[in-house]
Amino acid sequence: MKKLVTISGLLVFLAVLHISLGDLFLQPLFAQGAGGEESFSILDNIIDNLVRFYAFTGFANITWGNFIMIIVGLIFIYLAVKYDYEPLLLVPIGTGILIGNVPFVPGYQIGVYEDGSVLNYLYFGVRYGVYPPLIFLGIGAMTDFSSLISNPRLMLLGAAAQIGVFGTFIGALYLGFSLKEAGAIGIIGGADGPTAIFISSKLAPNYIGSIAIAAYSYMALVPVIQPPLMRLFTNSKERVIRMKPPRAVSQREKILFPIIGLLLTTFISPSALPLLGMLFFGNILKESGVTGRLAETARTKMIDIVTILLGLTVGASTQADVFLTKESVMIFGLGAFSFAVATSGGILFAKFMNLFLKGDEKINPLIGNSGVSAVPDSARVSQMIGLQYDSSNHLLMHAMAPNVSGVIGSAVAAGILLSFLG
Repeated sequence: MKKLVTISGLLVFLAVLHISLGDLFLQPLFAQGAGGEESFSILDNIIDNLVRFYAFTGFANITWGNFIMIIVGLIFIYLAVKYDYEPLLLVPIGTGILIGNVPFVPGYQIGVYEDGSVLNYLYFGVRYGVYPPLIFLGIGAMTDFSSLISNPRLMLLGAAAQIGVFGTFIGALYLGFSLKEAGAIGIIGGADGPTAIFISSKLAPNYIGSIAIAAYSYMALVPVIQPPLMRLFTNSKERVIRMKPPRAVSQREKILFPIIGLLLTTFISPSALPLLGMLFFGNILKESGVTGRLAETARTKMIDIVTILLGLTVGASTQADVFLTKESVMIFGLGAFSFAVATSGGILFAKFMNLFLKGDEKINPLIGNSGVSAVPDSARVSQMIGLQYDSSNHLLMHAMAPNVSGVIGSAVAAGILLSFLG
Protein backbone atom coordinates (compact mmCIF):
# COMPACT_ATOMS: atom_id res chain seq x y z
CA MET A 1 0.00 0.00 0.00
CA LYS A 2 2.84 2.42 0.93
CA LYS A 3 4.57 1.65 -2.39
CA LEU A 4 1.35 2.37 -4.27
CA VAL A 5 0.95 5.73 -2.51
CA THR A 6 4.61 6.61 -3.24
CA ILE A 7 4.28 5.72 -6.92
CA SER A 8 1.00 7.68 -7.21
CA GLY A 9 2.63 10.73 -5.62
CA LEU A 10 5.60 10.49 -7.98
CA LEU A 11 3.31 10.29 -11.02
CA VAL A 12 1.36 13.35 -9.89
CA PHE A 13 4.62 15.26 -9.33
CA LEU A 14 5.93 14.32 -12.79
CA ALA A 15 2.62 15.34 -14.40
CA VAL A 16 2.76 18.74 -12.69
CA LEU A 17 6.41 19.14 -13.65
CA HIS A 18 5.63 18.24 -17.26
CA ILE A 19 2.80 20.79 -17.45
CA SER A 20 4.94 23.50 -15.87
CA LEU A 21 8.08 22.90 -17.90
CA GLY A 22 6.11 22.43 -21.13
CA ASP A 23 5.13 26.10 -21.13
CA LEU A 24 8.35 27.21 -19.44
CA PHE A 25 10.73 26.15 -22.19
CA LEU A 26 8.60 27.75 -24.88
CA GLN A 27 9.62 31.09 -23.38
CA PRO A 28 13.08 32.67 -23.13
CA LEU A 29 14.98 31.55 -20.09
CA PHE A 30 15.56 35.18 -19.15
CA ALA A 31 13.04 38.02 -19.48
CA GLN A 32 13.85 41.69 -19.98
CA GLY A 33 13.00 43.83 -16.94
CA ALA A 34 11.47 47.36 -16.97
CA GLY A 35 14.84 48.95 -16.19
CA GLY A 36 16.69 47.07 -18.90
CA GLU A 37 18.00 44.51 -16.43
CA GLU A 38 17.55 40.83 -17.00
CA SER A 39 15.46 39.12 -14.34
CA PHE A 40 15.42 35.42 -13.71
CA SER A 41 11.85 34.18 -14.42
CA ILE A 42 12.02 30.36 -14.25
CA LEU A 43 10.71 30.18 -10.68
CA ASP A 44 7.90 32.65 -11.45
CA ASN A 45 6.79 30.57 -14.43
CA ILE A 46 6.79 27.36 -12.39
CA ILE A 47 4.70 28.99 -9.67
CA ASP A 48 2.26 30.47 -12.20
CA ASN A 49 1.77 27.09 -13.86
CA LEU A 50 1.30 25.33 -10.53
CA VAL A 51 -1.29 27.91 -9.50
CA ARG A 52 -3.05 27.50 -12.84
CA PHE A 53 -2.98 23.69 -12.46
CA TYR A 54 -4.41 23.89 -8.93
CA ALA A 55 -7.22 26.18 -10.14
CA PHE A 56 -8.49 23.37 -12.39
CA THR A 57 -8.42 20.65 -9.71
CA GLY A 58 -11.40 19.50 -7.73
CA PHE A 59 -9.72 20.65 -4.52
CA ALA A 60 -9.91 24.26 -5.66
CA ASN A 61 -13.55 24.06 -6.77
CA ILE A 62 -15.22 21.85 -4.18
CA THR A 63 -18.21 23.18 -2.24
CA TRP A 64 -20.02 21.95 0.84
CA GLY A 65 -22.79 20.76 -1.46
CA ASN A 66 -20.37 18.53 -3.38
CA PHE A 67 -19.06 17.14 -0.12
CA ILE A 68 -22.57 16.35 1.15
CA MET A 69 -23.58 14.62 -2.07
CA ILE A 70 -20.36 12.56 -2.13
CA ILE A 71 -21.26 11.32 1.37
CA VAL A 72 -24.75 10.42 0.07
CA GLY A 73 -23.21 8.48 -2.82
CA LEU A 74 -20.96 6.57 -0.42
CA ILE A 75 -24.00 5.74 1.75
CA PHE A 76 -25.82 4.34 -1.30
CA ILE A 77 -22.88 2.10 -2.14
CA TYR A 78 -22.54 1.05 1.52
CA LEU A 79 -26.22 0.06 1.76
CA ALA A 80 -25.91 -1.97 -1.43
CA VAL A 81 -22.72 -3.78 -0.41
CA LYS A 82 -23.36 -4.20 3.32
CA TYR A 83 -27.10 -4.92 3.39
CA ASP A 84 -27.76 -6.01 -0.24
CA TYR A 85 -30.40 -3.29 -0.69
CA GLU A 86 -31.12 -3.23 -4.45
CA PRO A 87 -27.39 -3.42 -5.34
CA LEU A 88 -28.09 -3.42 -9.09
CA LEU A 89 -29.59 0.05 -8.64
CA LEU A 90 -27.76 1.59 -5.70
CA VAL A 91 -24.22 0.79 -6.87
CA PRO A 92 -24.63 2.52 -10.28
CA ILE A 93 -26.60 5.40 -8.73
CA GLY A 94 -24.14 5.82 -5.86
CA THR A 95 -21.19 5.80 -8.25
CA GLY A 96 -23.03 8.27 -10.48
CA ILE A 97 -23.48 10.60 -7.51
CA LEU A 98 -19.72 10.50 -6.92
CA ILE A 99 -19.02 11.21 -10.59
CA GLY A 100 -21.59 14.01 -10.74
CA ASN A 101 -20.12 15.76 -7.72
CA VAL A 102 -16.45 15.75 -8.61
CA PRO A 103 -15.90 19.54 -8.85
CA PHE A 104 -14.77 20.91 -12.21
CA VAL A 105 -14.42 24.19 -14.04
CA PRO A 106 -17.50 24.71 -16.27
CA GLY A 107 -17.17 25.03 -20.02
CA TYR A 108 -15.01 22.01 -20.79
CA GLN A 109 -17.81 19.54 -21.68
CA ILE A 110 -17.47 17.49 -18.52
CA GLY A 111 -20.69 17.60 -16.50
CA VAL A 112 -23.96 15.85 -17.25
CA TYR A 113 -25.66 19.19 -17.91
CA GLU A 114 -23.01 20.49 -20.35
CA ASP A 115 -23.91 20.14 -24.02
CA GLY A 116 -21.48 17.90 -25.88
CA SER A 117 -20.20 15.99 -22.85
CA VAL A 118 -20.26 12.19 -22.80
CA LEU A 119 -22.46 12.18 -19.72
CA ASN A 120 -24.87 14.58 -21.41
CA TYR A 121 -25.24 12.20 -24.36
CA LEU A 122 -25.88 9.26 -22.03
CA TYR A 123 -28.34 11.38 -20.04
CA PHE A 124 -30.40 11.80 -23.22
CA GLY A 125 -32.12 8.48 -22.44
CA VAL A 126 -33.27 9.82 -19.08
CA ARG A 127 -34.18 13.30 -20.26
CA TYR A 128 -36.37 12.04 -23.11
CA GLY A 129 -37.76 8.94 -21.43
CA VAL A 130 -35.95 6.38 -23.60
CA TYR A 131 -34.60 4.12 -20.86
CA PRO A 132 -37.84 3.42 -18.89
CA PRO A 133 -39.68 1.59 -21.73
CA LEU A 134 -36.60 -0.57 -22.29
CA ILE A 135 -36.58 -1.40 -18.58
CA PHE A 136 -40.26 -2.34 -18.85
CA LEU A 137 -39.46 -4.60 -21.80
CA GLY A 138 -36.96 -6.49 -19.65
CA ILE A 139 -39.37 -6.65 -16.70
CA GLY A 140 -42.07 -8.10 -18.95
CA ALA A 141 -39.67 -10.74 -20.25
CA MET A 142 -38.84 -11.90 -16.73
CA THR A 143 -42.34 -11.70 -15.17
CA ASP A 144 -44.61 -14.67 -14.60
CA PHE A 145 -48.23 -13.52 -14.41
CA SER A 146 -49.48 -16.97 -13.36
CA SER A 147 -50.31 -15.99 -9.78
CA LEU A 148 -52.32 -13.00 -11.00
CA ILE A 149 -54.14 -15.06 -13.63
CA SER A 150 -55.04 -17.73 -11.08
CA ASN A 151 -56.43 -15.21 -8.56
CA PRO A 152 -57.46 -12.04 -10.45
CA ARG A 153 -59.07 -10.45 -7.36
CA LEU A 154 -55.57 -9.78 -6.01
CA MET A 155 -55.21 -7.20 -8.78
CA LEU A 156 -57.37 -4.97 -6.59
CA LEU A 157 -54.54 -4.75 -4.04
CA GLY A 158 -52.25 -3.32 -6.71
CA ALA A 159 -54.94 -0.82 -7.64
CA ALA A 160 -55.52 0.11 -3.98
CA ALA A 161 -51.82 0.85 -3.49
CA GLN A 162 -52.07 3.58 -6.13
CA ILE A 163 -53.82 5.73 -3.52
CA GLY A 164 -50.30 6.79 -2.60
CA VAL A 165 -49.87 8.33 -6.06
CA PHE A 166 -52.97 10.50 -5.92
CA GLY A 167 -52.53 11.33 -2.22
CA THR A 168 -49.05 12.64 -2.92
CA PHE A 169 -50.33 14.57 -5.94
CA ILE A 170 -52.63 16.49 -3.59
CA GLY A 171 -49.81 16.94 -1.05
CA ALA A 172 -47.47 18.35 -3.70
CA LEU A 173 -50.13 20.85 -4.79
CA TYR A 174 -50.54 21.91 -1.16
CA LEU A 175 -46.78 22.55 -0.89
CA GLY A 176 -46.86 24.88 -3.90
CA PHE A 177 -45.77 22.69 -6.81
CA SER A 178 -47.51 23.20 -10.14
CA LEU A 179 -50.05 20.70 -11.47
CA LYS A 180 -47.51 19.05 -13.78
CA GLU A 181 -44.80 18.90 -11.12
CA ALA A 182 -47.26 17.45 -8.59
CA GLY A 183 -48.27 14.77 -11.09
CA ALA A 184 -44.66 13.71 -11.62
CA ILE A 185 -43.89 13.72 -7.89
CA GLY A 186 -46.97 11.63 -7.11
CA ILE A 187 -45.70 8.62 -9.07
CA ILE A 188 -43.00 8.11 -6.41
CA GLY A 189 -45.80 6.53 -4.35
CA GLY A 190 -45.86 3.59 -6.75
CA ALA A 191 -42.23 2.78 -5.88
CA ASP A 192 -41.59 2.48 -9.61
CA GLY A 193 -38.36 4.17 -10.64
CA PRO A 194 -38.70 3.78 -14.45
CA THR A 195 -42.27 5.09 -14.42
CA ALA A 196 -41.24 8.02 -12.22
CA ILE A 197 -38.46 8.92 -14.65
CA PHE A 198 -40.75 8.56 -17.67
CA ILE A 199 -43.49 10.83 -16.35
CA SER A 200 -41.08 13.40 -14.88
CA SER A 201 -39.33 13.65 -18.26
CA LYS A 202 -42.69 14.69 -19.69
CA LEU A 203 -44.15 16.81 -16.90
CA ALA A 204 -41.29 18.06 -14.72
CA PRO A 205 -37.89 17.75 -16.48
CA ASN A 206 -36.30 20.14 -13.96
CA TYR A 207 -36.96 17.64 -11.19
CA ILE A 208 -35.99 14.39 -12.95
CA GLY A 209 -32.94 13.89 -10.73
CA SER A 210 -34.78 14.53 -7.46
CA ILE A 211 -37.79 12.39 -8.40
CA ALA A 212 -35.68 9.52 -9.72
CA ILE A 213 -33.36 9.44 -6.72
CA ALA A 214 -36.34 9.55 -4.34
CA ALA A 215 -38.16 6.75 -6.18
CA TYR A 216 -35.13 4.46 -6.35
CA SER A 217 -34.16 5.23 -2.76
CA TYR A 218 -37.53 4.12 -1.44
CA MET A 219 -37.49 1.08 -3.71
CA ALA A 220 -34.20 0.07 -2.13
CA LEU A 221 -35.50 0.72 1.38
CA VAL A 222 -38.57 -1.52 0.99
CA PRO A 223 -37.21 -4.02 3.60
CA VAL A 224 -36.80 -1.15 6.09
CA ILE A 225 -39.95 0.93 5.54
CA GLN A 226 -42.64 -1.69 4.96
CA PRO A 227 -42.34 -4.18 7.88
CA PRO A 228 -43.28 -1.67 10.64
CA LEU A 229 -46.39 -0.64 8.66
CA MET A 230 -47.33 -4.26 8.05
CA ARG A 231 -47.17 -5.01 11.77
CA LEU A 232 -49.00 -1.81 12.64
CA PHE A 233 -52.06 -2.52 10.49
CA THR A 234 -52.43 -6.27 11.08
CA ASN A 235 -53.14 -8.39 14.16
CA SER A 236 -51.73 -11.75 15.18
CA LYS A 237 -54.72 -13.66 13.78
CA GLU A 238 -54.54 -11.99 10.36
CA ARG A 239 -50.81 -12.59 9.99
CA VAL A 240 -51.23 -16.39 10.01
CA ILE A 241 -54.10 -16.61 7.51
CA ARG A 242 -53.39 -19.42 5.07
CA MET A 243 -54.40 -18.77 1.50
CA LYS A 244 -55.34 -21.64 -0.78
CA PRO A 245 -52.63 -22.58 -3.29
CA PRO A 246 -52.87 -20.90 -6.71
CA ARG A 247 -54.42 -23.07 -9.39
CA ALA A 248 -52.42 -24.30 -12.34
CA VAL A 249 -52.44 -21.89 -15.28
CA SER A 250 -52.44 -23.18 -18.85
CA GLN A 251 -50.05 -22.01 -21.54
CA ARG A 252 -52.98 -20.63 -23.51
CA GLU A 253 -53.92 -18.40 -20.57
CA LYS A 254 -50.33 -17.23 -20.24
CA ILE A 255 -50.13 -16.10 -23.85
CA LEU A 256 -53.63 -14.58 -23.93
CA PHE A 257 -53.11 -12.54 -20.75
CA PRO A 258 -50.43 -10.12 -22.11
CA ILE A 259 -52.32 -9.69 -25.38
CA ILE A 260 -55.60 -8.88 -23.64
CA GLY A 261 -53.78 -6.83 -20.99
CA LEU A 262 -51.98 -4.79 -23.65
CA LEU A 263 -55.18 -3.91 -25.49
CA LEU A 264 -57.31 -3.32 -22.41
CA THR A 265 -54.90 -1.14 -20.41
CA THR A 266 -53.71 0.96 -23.34
CA PHE A 267 -57.27 1.56 -24.54
CA ILE A 268 -58.03 2.82 -21.02
CA SER A 269 -54.84 4.87 -20.79
CA PRO A 270 -53.22 5.42 -24.23
CA SER A 271 -50.62 7.77 -22.74
CA ALA A 272 -49.10 4.77 -20.93
CA LEU A 273 -48.53 2.92 -24.22
CA PRO A 274 -44.71 3.32 -24.24
CA LEU A 275 -44.52 1.61 -20.84
CA LEU A 276 -47.37 -0.92 -20.94
CA GLY A 277 -46.77 -1.75 -24.60
CA MET A 278 -43.18 -2.72 -23.86
CA LEU A 279 -44.11 -4.54 -20.62
CA PHE A 280 -46.62 -6.81 -22.33
CA PHE A 281 -44.45 -7.16 -25.43
CA GLY A 282 -41.66 -8.52 -23.23
CA ASN A 283 -44.11 -10.99 -21.65
CA ILE A 284 -45.35 -12.11 -25.07
CA LEU A 285 -41.74 -12.84 -26.02
CA LYS A 286 -41.42 -14.95 -22.87
CA GLU A 287 -44.70 -16.85 -23.06
CA SER A 288 -44.97 -17.39 -26.82
CA GLY A 289 -42.42 -20.20 -26.62
CA VAL A 290 -40.91 -19.36 -30.00
CA THR A 291 -38.80 -16.26 -29.19
CA GLY A 292 -36.67 -17.60 -26.37
CA ARG A 293 -33.51 -15.84 -27.59
CA LEU A 294 -35.24 -12.47 -27.73
CA ALA A 295 -36.79 -12.92 -24.29
CA GLU A 296 -33.45 -13.99 -22.85
CA THR A 297 -31.72 -10.93 -24.32
CA ALA A 298 -34.43 -8.59 -23.04
CA ARG A 299 -34.36 -9.90 -19.45
CA THR A 300 -30.57 -10.21 -19.15
CA LYS A 301 -28.11 -8.33 -21.34
CA MET A 302 -30.38 -5.52 -22.49
CA ILE A 303 -31.94 -4.69 -19.11
CA ASP A 304 -28.49 -4.89 -17.49
CA ILE A 305 -26.99 -2.40 -19.96
CA VAL A 306 -29.92 -0.01 -19.62
CA THR A 307 -29.83 -0.28 -15.82
CA ILE A 308 -26.14 0.67 -15.81
CA LEU A 309 -26.72 3.71 -18.05
CA LEU A 310 -29.87 4.74 -16.21
CA GLY A 311 -28.41 4.42 -12.72
CA LEU A 312 -25.12 6.11 -13.58
CA THR A 313 -26.67 9.12 -15.33
CA VAL A 314 -29.45 9.57 -12.77
CA GLY A 315 -26.79 9.62 -10.08
CA ALA A 316 -24.61 12.03 -12.08
CA SER A 317 -27.59 14.39 -12.42
CA THR A 318 -27.37 15.15 -8.69
CA GLN A 319 -24.78 17.90 -9.11
CA ALA A 320 -24.92 19.82 -5.86
CA ASP A 321 -25.53 23.21 -7.47
CA VAL A 322 -28.60 21.81 -9.28
CA PHE A 323 -29.81 19.13 -6.86
CA LEU A 324 -29.48 20.57 -3.36
CA THR A 325 -32.54 22.79 -3.22
CA LYS A 326 -35.54 23.26 -0.94
CA GLU A 327 -37.73 21.63 -3.60
CA SER A 328 -35.56 18.49 -3.61
CA VAL A 329 -35.93 18.15 0.15
CA MET A 330 -39.71 18.50 -0.16
CA ILE A 331 -39.78 15.88 -2.92
CA PHE A 332 -37.92 13.44 -0.66
CA GLY A 333 -40.38 14.11 2.14
CA LEU A 334 -43.36 13.65 -0.16
CA GLY A 335 -41.79 10.44 -1.47
CA ALA A 336 -41.61 8.94 2.02
CA PHE A 337 -45.22 9.98 2.68
CA SER A 338 -46.47 8.55 -0.62
CA PHE A 339 -44.66 5.25 -0.14
CA ALA A 340 -46.12 4.85 3.35
CA VAL A 341 -49.62 5.68 2.10
CA ALA A 342 -49.33 3.24 -0.82
CA THR A 343 -48.14 0.43 1.45
CA SER A 344 -50.88 1.11 3.99
CA GLY A 345 -53.52 1.34 1.26
CA GLY A 346 -52.75 -2.16 0.00
CA ILE A 347 -52.79 -3.68 3.49
CA LEU A 348 -56.00 -1.96 4.57
CA PHE A 349 -57.79 -2.87 1.34
CA ALA A 350 -56.90 -6.55 1.90
CA LYS A 351 -58.52 -6.29 5.33
CA PHE A 352 -61.57 -4.68 3.74
CA MET A 353 -61.84 -7.48 1.17
CA ASN A 354 -61.78 -10.06 3.97
CA LEU A 355 -65.05 -8.66 5.28
CA PHE A 356 -66.72 -10.28 2.24
CA LEU A 357 -64.64 -13.47 2.02
CA LYS A 358 -64.91 -16.69 3.99
CA GLY A 359 -62.71 -19.68 4.81
CA ASP A 360 -59.72 -20.29 2.56
CA GLU A 361 -60.90 -17.48 0.28
CA LYS A 362 -59.62 -14.94 2.80
CA ILE A 363 -56.51 -12.92 1.99
CA ASN A 364 -53.53 -12.61 4.28
CA PRO A 365 -53.18 -8.80 4.66
CA LEU A 366 -49.41 -9.17 4.80
CA ILE A 367 -49.41 -9.41 1.00
CA GLY A 368 -51.11 -6.03 0.72
CA ASN A 369 -47.75 -4.27 0.96
CA SER A 370 -46.71 -5.80 -2.35
CA GLY A 371 -49.29 -3.68 -4.18
CA VAL A 372 -46.47 -1.19 -4.75
CA SER A 373 -44.49 -2.04 -7.86
CA ALA A 374 -41.09 -2.67 -6.30
CA VAL A 375 -40.74 -6.07 -8.02
CA PRO A 376 -39.92 -8.49 -6.47
CA ASP A 377 -38.63 -6.94 -3.24
CA SER A 378 -41.99 -6.05 -1.73
CA ALA A 379 -43.24 -9.61 -2.40
CA ARG A 380 -40.15 -10.94 -0.66
CA VAL A 381 -40.94 -8.75 2.33
CA SER A 382 -44.43 -10.31 2.46
CA GLN A 383 -42.80 -13.74 2.50
CA MET A 384 -40.24 -12.75 5.14
CA ILE A 385 -42.76 -11.24 7.58
CA GLY A 386 -45.22 -14.10 7.05
CA LEU A 387 -42.57 -16.70 7.93
CA GLN A 388 -41.80 -14.85 11.15
CA TYR A 389 -45.30 -15.63 12.42
CA ASP A 390 -45.76 -19.04 10.76
CA SER A 391 -42.65 -20.77 9.49
CA SER A 392 -44.65 -22.99 7.12
CA ASN A 393 -46.87 -20.28 5.60
CA HIS A 394 -45.30 -19.24 2.30
CA LEU A 395 -46.81 -16.07 0.87
CA LEU A 396 -44.40 -15.30 -1.98
CA MET A 397 -46.48 -16.72 -4.83
CA HIS A 398 -49.60 -14.98 -3.53
CA ALA A 399 -47.73 -11.68 -3.06
CA MET A 400 -46.46 -11.72 -6.64
CA ALA A 401 -50.01 -11.18 -7.93
CA PRO A 402 -50.52 -7.71 -6.38
CA ASN A 403 -46.83 -6.99 -7.01
CA VAL A 404 -47.05 -7.34 -10.80
CA SER A 405 -50.47 -5.68 -10.83
CA GLY A 406 -48.81 -2.76 -9.01
CA VAL A 407 -46.43 -2.39 -11.96
CA ILE A 408 -49.39 -2.24 -14.32
CA GLY A 409 -51.32 0.04 -11.95
CA SER A 410 -48.53 2.60 -11.59
CA ALA A 411 -48.11 2.75 -15.38
CA VAL A 412 -51.86 3.23 -15.85
CA ALA A 413 -51.84 5.96 -13.16
CA ALA A 414 -48.94 7.65 -14.96
CA GLY A 415 -50.85 7.51 -18.24
CA ILE A 416 -53.93 9.04 -16.64
CA LEU A 417 -51.89 11.88 -15.18
CA LEU A 418 -50.20 12.46 -18.55
CA SER A 419 -53.59 12.54 -20.27
CA PHE A 420 -54.86 15.27 -17.98
CA LEU A 421 -51.67 17.23 -17.36
CA GLY A 422 -49.46 16.66 -20.39
